[in-house]
Amino acid sequence: MFGRREPVPFAFVAEADRFRSNITPPPRERLSVSQKAGRWLMGLTIVAGLVGSLVIGTPALTVDRPDSQPQQSQASQNH
Repeated sequence: MFGRREPVPFAFVAEADRFRSNITPPPRERLSVSQKAGRWLMGLTIVAGLVGSLVIGTPALTVDRPDSQPQQSQASQNH
């Protein structure tokens, strides 16, 4: 069977990609110095927290390997 060519009920949807608006959006507001500083401090705090958690958590993730030689206490070495 051949596909029938029916008119699209919403023809404007097909033309939407060709539509150009003559209305420009308003310009973005510029951030103030305090807002920029706040964003920098927030980012720096997050990065410092991640680095700190890595530094503190890394020793807990290491596997302790027993030494090949048994260690002797200082009391037993003196006798």
